[in-house]
Amino acid sequence: MEYIEKITWEGRALSLKRKVKPTEVSGAEGGVALEHLRITDPAVRPTNQDVPEGTPLRVFQADGVGIDVSKRSTAEMTFWHRNADYDELIFCHQGGMIWETELGTLEIKAGEMLLIPRGVAHRAIPPQGGGENILVELKIRPTVRKVWPAGAKDGA
Repeated sequence: MEYIEKITWEGRALSLKRKVKPTEVSGAEGGVALEHLRITDPAVRPTNQDVPEGTPLRVFQADGVGIDVSKRSTAEMTFWHRNADYDELIFCHQGGMIWETELGTLEIKAGEMLLIPRGVAHRAIPPQGGGENILVELKIRPTVRKVWPAGAKDGA
């Protein structure tokens, strides 16, 4: 059997054909490991879970990128937020959230994403009916642009 490994970088691609799986190694050294986080774990508890002035919990960080978990479930934000440093890409994992922004109001539900451009004032309001809402918020310094589907208008 032959295994194909595809390597991509800076818009380029290379396919390697192997006789063994790339996972068949005799060992690994150097302090690099897979990182696993179950965002539904009750221990993953951002301060915004039950406090109106609370904030999401930062779980991963890299140059120009922050990844936060939000579980705002009971109280709407009592303030407006304007992120001057990052575009905010919000992915709803569970529940839903209403986002009031100066560009309009939009509700997202599980499986949906919302891009809030850098500098746009916004606040989150849990939908009626309660329940747990779990969102993953990617704070991204380079400007984010929608590329799929091609030709689609924002919000489509």
